[in-house]
Amino acid sequence: MAYTTIKKPSDYFNTVIWTGTGSSNAITGVGFQPDWTWIKNRSQAASNHRITDAVRGVTKEIYSDLTASEGTNTDGLTAFGSDGFTVGSSADYNGNGNNMVSWNWLGANGTASNTNGSITSTVSANTTSGFSIVKYTGTGANATVGHGLGVAPKMIIGKGLDNAINWTVGGSNISSNWTSSLALNSTGAVNVANYWQDQAPNTNTFALSSDIGVNANGLDFIAYCFAEKKGFSKFGSYTGNGNADGTFVYTGFKPAFVMLKVSSTTNDWIILDNKRDTFNVATKKLLPNVSNAESSDSGVSTDFLSNGFKFRTSGNNVNVSGGTYIYMAFADEPLVGDNPCTAR
Repeated sequence: MAYTTIKKPSDYFNTVIWTGTGSSNAITGVGFQPDWTWIKNRSQAASNHRITDAVRGVTKEIYSDLTASEGTNTDGLTAFGSDGFTVGSSADYNGNGNNMVSWNWLGANGTASNTNGSITSTVSANTTSGFSIVKYTGTGANATVGHGLGVAPKMIIGKGLDNAINWTVGGSNISSNWTSSLALNSTGAVNVANYWQDQAPNTNTFALSSDIGVNANGLDFIAYCFAEKKGFSKFGSYTGNGNADGTFVYTGFKPAFVMLKVSSTTNDWIILDNKRDTFNVATKKLLPNVSNAESSDSGVSTDFLSNGFKFRTSGNNVNVSGGTYIYMAFADEPLVGDNPCTAR
C-alpha cells in the first residue's frame, strides 16, 4: 500500500535557484504555476525576503523579516507562468550576478469566494497538498474565516497587509489549543496572545479574536494555511539534546525544505533546503526574520534522510539541550511510494 497519494511532491512544492541578470528574467523549472512564491537574494545582506502570491496579485509584496505593510514593486515578480514566474530588474528578485532562491507552492491556480466563516474570504486552495492562501478583511470582533482545505490546518502563517505589525504563526505544533503564537519576523519565544480565540481550526474555518494583529476592523489580511499530508508535509515539534549526535526528527519522507525555530527561547528562524545544499550535511542557512545573506554555518549542520532529518551539531539554532523547537517540512520523496526512497 502506498504511503502517500502524492507520488511526486515537486508537483506541489519546489525550490528553484538561479543567478540574477538585473533585467527581465523568466525563471523556469518550478514544474507548475506557483500561487505562492517566496524569494530571497542569497548574496546581499541588505535584501529583504519577498513574498508574492496569486491572491494578492503580482507586484504585491510582503516581507518575512519586517513588520511593514504590503508594498508594490513593478520591477519585482511581474508574472506567474506555467513552469515558474518572471522577475524584473529589482536586486531583491534578480540582482545582477547574485545567487537567488525561490520556494514555491501550488494553490488552485485560481480563486474562489468562501462563505464558510462569518467573514467572507478569497481563497486559493489545493486540497490534495493541504495548502491554501486566504485573504480577508477584519471586523474588529471575534470572527471565523473559511480556509477551503476541507481538513483542519496544522499551521497558519499570517500578516496584516495594511498595517505595520508582526507576522503571526500559529499551529498545533506551537500549542495544541492554539493559545500561543510566534512571530515570523522576530527571534522571540512563544507569545501567549489570544489570536485564535484559544481554539484550533476546524475542517472549514479558523477562528479570530478581535486582536489587531489578525483582525483589525476594515483592514486586509493574508493567511497561508497548511494541513498535514502523509508523505508530503509535516508540522511538528522536537526537543533538542545539545549533542553533536543530534536529535532525529521523523517526517515519513526525505525532506526538500525544513523551516524551524526554537519556541522556548529567543533565536532566529532557520530555512534549509535540498537545492542550496545538495549533499549532506546541510549547512547553508537563510533566516526568515532578518535580511542576512546566505551563510554556511556548522551550527545548523543537518542530514536530510529518507525518513526525516537529523542534526549533526549542538548549535543553539537547531539543537540546544532541552529546547523546544517547532518545524514545517515538505517532501523531496515519500518514504514509501511507487519507488523506494533512499537517503542522499
